[in-house]
Amino acid sequence: MLENDTKPVSGTAQRCWVLTDGAAGNERQALALAQALELPARNLVLPLRPPWSWLAPRRLPGGRLAVDAGHRHHLAPPWPDLAIGCGRAAALLTRLLPDLSGGTTRCVQILDPRIDPKHWDAVIAPQHDGLTGPNVLNPLGSLNPIDDAWLASGREAFAHLGELPGPRLGVLLGGPRRGAPLDEAWTNRLVAHLRARRQRDGGSVLLLASRRTPDALFERVRDALEGVPGLQWRNVADGPNPYPGVLGWADRLIVTPDSVNMLSEAAATGAPVHTLAPETLPPKLARFHAALRQRGLLHDLEDEAPTTTAPLRETAAIAAELRRRLGL
Repeated sequence: MLENDTKPVSGTAQRCWVLTDGAAGNERQALALAQALELPARNLVLPLRPPWSWLAPRRLPGGRLAVDAGHRHHLAPPWPDLAIGCGRAAALLTRLLPDLSGGTTRCVQILDPRIDPKHWDAVIAPQHDGLTGPNVLNPLGSLNPIDDAWLASGREAFAHLGELPGPRLGVLLGGPRRGAPLDEAWTNRLVAHLRARRQRDGGSVLLLASRRTPDALFERVRDALEGVPGLQWRNVADGPNPYPGVLGWADRLIVTPDSVNMLSEAAATGAPVHTLAPETLPPKLARFHAALRQRGLLHDLEDEAPTTTAPLRETAAIAAELRRRLGL
């Protein structure tokens, strides 16, 4: 929880900067929080230079010089009332902004900054990070914009997906990471399950890759679904990203075990979510999986699951707590 001795952000025309390294997952979380706070946001991707990029968010002399020359002009007045950062690079900037602004900018950092959280007005770190402190808020998963209105908008934008035969199975592919290699043996198990489920249930399959999905993984799953109604989306060469439509229309979701963001967003839909996880996951990721399973939000690939579940939606509650504590 946050301390009560924080000062309110003054003025009615509040300004907000969203600061990230440009990574899609970081940008999505920070923008989702700004949207939930109902603050007009200026989205800034500010690359750091060595040696600051090596050591962020630890401070070195000449803090403004941490940003490369082509972007440094953004660090100038008028300063925002609130800055929201996500990721290690942004954590240096949200740490510097109170000094640069003469104390007028309040700073919220998303994800564990790996140093004492006292350097920020608030830090939002998921429970599995194990970070605690008087100004730390701990959602179960990652922040995201998904609510009923977002899902309805996705269904409207991709209305043709609603014409596919049901049940509609969404398959969200991430990419390999330490402890979750998504290797050939794993892919063969996934493909065998998709074929068996399709034979048993019929319906359609909505296959969606991410930026981190290896071509070989996507092509293996896509080829296994040849002749199956649905869609297979690899990248923008296949048209607009149907991700909102897939989440909006899917009756059931299979998500690779690697991504906290994708699993959190799938759990926010209210549809049952399944994954194929290795026996041993990295400790933090294992804690996240266990927390989802404990709440009935994640199931093994072969498990039967209810057709609907209470969605995991935490962004609005986090925003409400920040409003209360920071006087927004």
